Amino acid sequence: MANKNQKNLDELCINTIRTLSLDAIQKANSGHPGLPLGMAPSAYVIWTKFLRHNPKNPKWFGRDRFLLSAGHGSMLLYSLLHLTGYDVSLDDIKQFRQLHSKTPGHPENTRTAGVEITTGPLGQGFANGVGMGIAERHLAATYNKRGFPVVDNWIYCICSDGDLMEGVSYEAASLAGHLQLSNLIYLYDDNQITIDGSTDLAFTEDRTKRFEALGWYVDEVQDGNDIKAIEQAIRRAQKVKDKPKLIRVHTIIGFGMPAEGTSKAHSDAPGEAAVRETKRNLGWPEKKSFYIPKEALAHFRKAVKDGAKNEKDWNALVKRYEKENKEVGAAFKAIRTSTLPDGWEKALPSFEGVESKATRAYSGEVINAVAGAIPAMLGGSGDLTPSNNTYIKASANFAPGSYANRNIHYGIREHGMGAVMNGIALFGATIPFGGTFQTFSDYMRPAVRLAAMSDAHTIFVFTHDSIGLGEDGPTHQSVEHLAALRAIPNLTLIRPCDAHEVREAWRAALKNTGGPTAFALSRQKVAVIDRKKFADARGLHKGAYVLAEAETKAGKATTPKLILIATGSEVGLAMEAREKLQADGIATRVVSMPCWEFFEAQSTAYKESVLPKKITARLSIEAGVSLGWAKYTGDKGANLSVDRFGESAPAADVFRDYGFTVENAVKMAKSLL
Repeated sequence: MANKNQKNLDELCINTIRTLSLDAIQKANSGHPGLPLGMAPSAYVIWTKFLRHNPKNPKWFGRDRFLLSAGHGSMLLYSLLHLTGYDVSLDDIKQFRQLHSKTPGHPENTRTAGVEITTGPLGQGFANGVGMGIAERHLAATYNKRGFPVVDNWIYCICSDGDLMEGVSYEAASLAGHLQLSNLIYLYDDNQITIDGSTDLAFTEDRTKRFEALGWYVDEVQDGNDIKAIEQAIRRAQKVKDKPKLIRVHTIIGFGMPAEGTSKAHSDAPGEAAVRETKRNLGWPEKKSFYIPKEALAHFRKAVKDGAKNEKDWNALVKRYEKENKEVGAAFKAIRTSTLPDGWEKALPSFEGVESKATRAYSGEVINAVAGAIPAMLGGSGDLTPSNNTYIKASANFAPGSYANRNIHYGIREHGMGAVMNGIALFGATIPFGGTFQTFSDYMRPAVRLAAMSDAHTIFVFTHDSIGLGEDGPTHQSVEHLAALRAIPNLTLIRPCDAHEVREAWRAALKNTGGPTAFALSRQKVAVIDRKKFADARGLHKGAYVLAEAETKAGKATTPKLILIATGSEVGLAMEAREKLQADGIATRVVSMPCWEFFEAQSTAYKESVLPKKITARLSIEAGVSLGWAKYTGDKGANLSVDRFGESAPAADVFRDYGFTVENAVKMAKSLL
């Protein structure tokens, strides 16, 4: 009798998830009912039998992570959050997909308590989970002691056919298998339906063999409504110690709907008549909307009490751990409290008497100077480590059996790298940085965009930032990418001009906890700027600053007749052009403008002090497209830029051919007067 009662309660709870999701979608007249109805049993099993979480403290560090990579099924997650006691009310559920609601069309981690990651673009959540798996393994290997598993988290993920079709998931799955991330348990909603129809239209590979070939453990549940089979599959998966796990759950999309099992059940509101029929098929009161049976709610809300106990027990474990392991315990507490320890800035290099190098080289020096002071930093590269200079020399490679190491080899998987880095950042207590050539930011743009949307503390190290890359030619030479990256809201792009600005760029990026930062770093050597004679590089934090003021022939500061605005490696060119112009009696100011985003955040008065409106003779110098520069050079200014693709030749020859010479800069500047 007890088993029958429990079975009835389980079914009641599952159908509560289904109908709550269905009512919200119908009220919004928009949404995707197929996944919530089909995967409700799987989600119910995860959330009531396995997931360690605390609804009243969604950011509790000891929690497991639940990711909905198939973000179009967001009402599944919102229903679970409401039912288990998170700060998602029934009114919030009723505001699904409405302006400024806590329940947007796809989950957003910055908007809704309990949502770990922003998902929607398929495959991203799959790869984010791999990043979380990496972060968890690293922190566990670094801080756990015998008898004290203070870092012991599962990463559960629900993914779809669409997730598995996307290339980013393939990249991430390959990396996860190689790294043997056994803390990943992914439930694949294998319903064999996409918007266009059957998956057979475009997706006929053997997914089991594919994932097994990638080094994953694969299991199957033949009936997606069999919660006992789902539970047993997860328990089997938990026992596998050397592989990530994929459980193929064969479901019926839109279970219970008149259109169940067809593409019509995938998306869009079903209509009132179909909602009533679905409820009738599920044995649910047809005329009740947003109906939550008391027994079901009481069962779900056990998560509040259980969550408080889980956190209390974990806190007690951590307290004993800190008492018996004082040094490492203090370090673990510090990294959970703040990823930037007190005094870390003292580790930044001064770069006194520095020789001329590429900014990518200076960046590598900063990384290795501060990595010891900031244990949260995890570095990596898309198979360009020697070129990107992203290796922490005091550590070794992150690998099975060596998870405490801090250098991740992502392989030639730029898109996967970007999404994995976001997962590392969003796990917490970690700051990922990863490098590739700037032109390949195109391959990872969706991940960069989601980092910005998610407020992820991710640092993208883009090197070889212009036609200065040279011989590899236009396929590898970044031209339009600075403008493209600047177009992403909440992404801070910094293109430093010398060693000192590189140092300040890293200072800014490490402090920028509210979003991602991207560096644009040179392959070619840059000028050595005498900071005792010219402005302090800390001006970088204001985005643009007067690096060299206009002077009279007697060497006294004066009102400029002309302003040269430059970024990165072209600042040295601007400084040389200034000398020529000054010698010709033209008072010339040089403005270094490494970060447009920082400059736009300054006061009107500061902006006017750097770029006075009355001085209309302005020339921008940047080896990228001119798009956007008119805002700073104005109608009467000009742009020395690259508005076509590059050429294959030594960098100096390419720069000369494209007009990036002192003579041409001076000529263009004089034409403005």
